[in-house]
Amino acid sequence: MDLKEKLVSSFMAFEEQIDVTSQLHDVRTLAIRNFENKGFPTKKEEAWKYTSLNAILKNDFTVFPKNENAVEFKDVKKYFLHEIDTYKVVFIDGIFSSFLSSTTHEGLDVCLMSSALTKPKYKMVIDEYYNKIASKEETLTTLNTAFATEGAYINIPKSKIVEKPIEIIYFSTGIENALMLQPRNLIIVGENAHVQIIERHQGLHENAVLTNAVTEVFAKKRAIVDYYKIQNDLPSANLIDNTYISQKQESRVSVHTFSFGGNMTRNNLNFYHFGERIDSTLKGITIIGDKQHVDHYTLVHHATPNCESHQNYKCIVNDNATGVFNGKIYVDKEAQKTNAFQQNNNILLSDKATVNAKPQLEIFADDVKCSHGCTIGQLDESAMFYMQQRGIPKQEAKALLMFAFCNEAIESIKIAELKQRITKIIANKLGVNLGFDL
Repeated sequence: MDLKEKLVSSFMAFEEQIDVTSQLHDVRTLAIRNFENKGFPTKKEEAWKYTSLNAILKNDFTVFPKNENAVEFKDVKKYFLHEIDTYKVVFIDGIFSSFLSSTTHEGLDVCLMSSALTKPKYKMVIDEYYNKIASKEETLTTLNTAFATEGAYINIPKSKIVEKPIEIIYFSTGIENALMLQPRNLIIVGENAHVQIIERHQGLHENAVLTNAVTEVFAKKRAIVDYYKIQNDLPSANLIDNTYISQKQESRVSVHTFSFGGNMTRNNLNFYHFGERIDSTLKGITIIGDKQHVDHYTLVHHATPNCESHQNYKCIVNDNATGVFNGKIYVDKEAQKTNAFQQNNNILLSDKATVNAKPQLEIFADDVKCSHGCTIGQLDESAMFYMQQRGIPKQEAKALLMFAFCNEAIESIKIAELKQRITKIIANKLGVNLGFDL
């Protein structure tokens, strides 16, 4: 029995084990039917042209782990932003860890998706927001909708400035030979509210793991959301991350994606505009080697006038690794005065490294400023020679050039401690100790 058959056949038994409303039952049933009809995406689909799941799906994944594995804080402290105080929503093999978490209901909700889905006091919020912008057609999103029971639920009320960052962390302990996880996050940021969120998926054992995550973010009028995704997992980990963002008038949402580890990572990032004077920022840094594969698929849908979007993705690829960028800007006829920018720059450090880039613009308005650009090349030999002439060793000169290449995305990180952490991870990936933080 392959993974698709296992998932479809176990759906009814899964629903019998959970507390689910009739409305959610209908949502889940429709979602599993969609997945059953379409199955896992293949390279025949244009959106998945450069990424294959075949090798990953050969694993005999456990989809509903029955055992629990305890984790000590000292063993995972390095994965938290422990230099500062934060709210924490932590899961171990898909199960909430109250010991490692720090949630709250005082002035805002930072808690569990399972509570929001089952408790009556959250019903109005779930009815209004849950599964409203997540795709009903994209098969991995619908698979998550069918089976998701747990994740982070964050609701920031009107005019609330959240004083501490919120960390959402998913650990996998290797309790199964191969484990599939399907976390679901719902984030609602009220009018004039401001929040910073850090999301991480981290394996603690070399056993295979496949995470199929879905996050829905709703930014209301003049809300500010800074979202950071840290992807620096073990070589046995595979992540498919589907993020859907709805923005209302004058809201500002930025998503920074740092992809350094894992076997295969696919980031589907979708922005939808529902008001004027909206600002959307998408930035990413990818540094990979060996046989790693990282695929960024982005969409910014400009549906209203006078809005801006900025995409800037940097990728450094070594060995036999593969980087993919498939970015799309869609401008409706009504979206006049749109200012949309898209840039993808790539550096190849090996003759066997591969980059596939496909920037796209679909513009139906006639009064817009839209641009896109893509470069694929190697490090500037003349710059290397210049630096070596001034006494900088070759390895350090190479690292400095790559740091400069990534610097724009690093500089825009608004959490100082996170900026230092990302800088150190990059230095580590480049194999140098520069002795300073950017």
